[in-house]
Amino acid sequence: MEGSFKGILYPARLPTFHRLPAPASVADLVQWFWIPEWDIEPGRSSRQHVIAYPASNLVVQPADVVFSGPTTRAAYRDLTGTGWAVGALLRPAASPLFTDDPGTLRDKEVDLALADLHSVVSAAMSAPAGETASDGGPRRERAVAVFVDWLLSLDVALSEEALLANRMMDVIASEPDIALIEDAAFRLAVSPRTLQRIAKKYVGLSPSALIRRRRLQDAAERTRSEPTADLAAIAVEFGYADHAHLTNDFRKYLGFTPSAYRRSAGEP
Repeated sequence: MEGSFKGILYPARLPTFHRLPAPASVADLVQWFWIPEWDIEPGRSSRQHVIAYPASNLVVQPADVVFSGPTTRAAYRDLTGTGWAVGALLRPAASPLFTDDPGTLRDKEVDLALADLHSVVSAAMSAPAGETASDGGPRRERAVAVFVDWLLSLDVALSEEALLANRMMDVIASEPDIALIEDAAFRLAVSPRTLQRIAKKYVGLSPSALIRRRRLQDAAERTRSEPTADLAAIAVEFGYADHAHLTNDFRKYLGFTPSAYRRSAGEP
């Protein structure tokens, strides 16, 4: 899990970054926890580009707690100074705990008044006496543990519909032969209309957008990690009609072509 960079466009430029699996107790609410930490020299910044997973995040930062809605395009954040974040990539079933309509929060962040969560995570991310700042493993594990405890304190009872939303996301994210909404609906034994309603309510994006994001993430990761692989072959492997369609998706959602991305991916 910690070595996974899927969705991160330029992993070579990352600060310290870890993904930690969600324990079974909150597996219906959280896909995983992610923790970046950085210490950037004065006068410099580090721009982090991502093709975010098609889901919402609950993020604790030194100054606040934010709910980050689903994204429709690649995004970036400029890091400066010293800082950290502890984020939970939320499962669809968790979205209603924080918003009634995730679609209204596409490409947006909103502050949440969750002082209790902020307090315990911030305390966990502070290195105690005898623990060096560079030895981040215990600190990160403590932060995830208190985050998990906070989620469990909500005492959430998930509906069958919410669990179906999770299964929808799992099927679309993990089965590359799912190319159309009808494919996902058939696999889940529901109607396409049901999937559209559930995706709107629990994710804020359409099933087609979820499928498109998976293909784009997979194609970008392969383009970066295998610099000699044929781009036309990558396009076919991930369900694009041809190289031109792959290029169009790269341009539309990432802002550059596969070839340009491949050239820049190894730059510091």
